[in-house]
Amino acid sequence: MKKVITFLLLSLFSVSAGADTVLSEEQLKDLTQQFIAAKNARQQPDSTAKDVEYFLSFLAEEFLDDHVKFNVIVSSKEELRERMLSKLKDKILFSNIDILEIMTGRNVTFVKFKEHVKGQPGHMDKPIEYTAINIMSLEFNDNGKIKHIRRHHGL
Repeated sequence: MKKVITFLLLSLFSVSAGADTVLSEEQLKDLTQQFIAAKNARQQPDSTAKDVEYFLSFLAEEFLDDHVKFNVIVSSKEELRERMLSKLKDKILFSNIDILEIMTGRNVTFVKFKEHVKGQPGHMDKPIEYTAINIMSLEFNDNGKIKHIRRHHGL
């Protein structure tokens, strides 16, 4: 009986210790850089469904993708996948994202980046080009997957 109680107590402590995993600053910055690179890769002239899947691989099974300015929240990988695959039909001339700054907190990063894109969305008759400075927060779960994205669009 004593062994059973000891085993249960050890199991309880190991589960509760694992539930509060804190990613290091280096891990958070590395994951953020990889995620931004995947974001950029999925919006190139030669992007494919494989690039979309790689981008989605950074997301936890349960996640929120919150476009703050437009009050739009996506919480389904399938919906996000469909939107991204649909955008592959748009004509992209070029896209470049440069990370300007990454700040870290407890399993969260805030990334400030400059995005320069030229493309022609399918619903428009001529290309558009824009450059914007954006801020995005990425909240990570214990496994290093993104559970909440908040996109704060630039001016």
